[in-house]
Amino acid sequence: MTLDPDTSQAITTYRPQHAPPEWDLIADTVRMLVAASARTSPYRVQRLLTVTTRLAVWCHRTGLPDDPEVWLRHESIDAFTVWLCTELSPRTAQTYRTCLRRIRATLAWLERGEQVPPPMKAPTAVSQPYSAAQLGRLRAWADHLRGQARHDALALMALGFGCGLTPGEIAAVRGTHLRHLDSGAVVIAVPDTSRLIVCRAAWEQVLAETATAVGDSFLFRPRRLVPHFKNLFSGWSARHRPTGGLPALSARRLRASWLVELLTARIDPGVVAAAAGMSVAALARYQHFVPALDEQSAVALLRGRTDERAG
Repeated sequence: MTLDPDTSQAITTYRPQHAPPEWDLIADTVRMLVAASARTSPYRVQRLLTVTTRLAVWCHRTGLPDDPEVWLRHESIDAFTVWLCTELSPRTAQTYRTCLRRIRATLAWLERGEQVPPPMKAPTAVSQPYSAAQLGRLRAWADHLRGQARHDALALMALGFGCGLTPGEIAAVRGTHLRHLDSGAVVIAVPDTSRLIVCRAAWEQVLAETATAVGDSFLFRPRRLVPHFKNLFSGWSARHRPTGGLPALSARRLRASWLVELLTARIDPGVVAAAAGMSVAALARYQHFVPALDEQSAVALLRGRTDERAG
């Protein structure tokens, strides 16, 4: 089963942030299980790695063999889930259980040589993009803030709406991750991804200025010592509410607005999907936010260049 380069790299280089003493004993098996199930799983590869690692560590400490078939027995998964409720909420523990049962089901199908079943997952609701008027007023509001609040608001908008980064990527980006091309374009080397991320021209100057101001610190909330913590975005937005009836700044809504703007500009969906780190099929969830072309524009696109001649 072939994995895309980003997923493959995420699996082969994975190591828990606070690796347990058993990690070297279970690492290869954890990576093998995730690699075998990642392509058909509805869960992100980082979630698969985290869940599988926790199960493997628990099995090892319980005295069970370091054997994936033992780890993924129904009784092992259920016992692990019960124990997990002592550390996590029941809802989160149930998510872990569902994820592990999905891995088990995928591997069982592969072992029997049958076709891998399609992921069974309901469509995920997408964030409502901001309107063009809201984005213009939000930028004006952010620009009139003072001190660190102004820096954070503009950085959030530049990274979310200017570059289309996910909340996790916004949290991880530092000033030194920016690079200027000879064309004048600004690109970002987001940690743990190799995709091409280019800032929209309207946000290049803002992004460059915020990066210069923070140096090697994080672009958003640069006084942080860790890439992410609970309520990183919601806490900031709760303390800095826009005036004039404007909605709060949301990293997810900014990314949704970036996607819709690119699709509205009729940029090739393959290019948009690659820049977003998504599949082309996933872009369909945003299509109903994209305004239909008027007849004149549609005719021009369908007709093509007037200097073209049939060969």
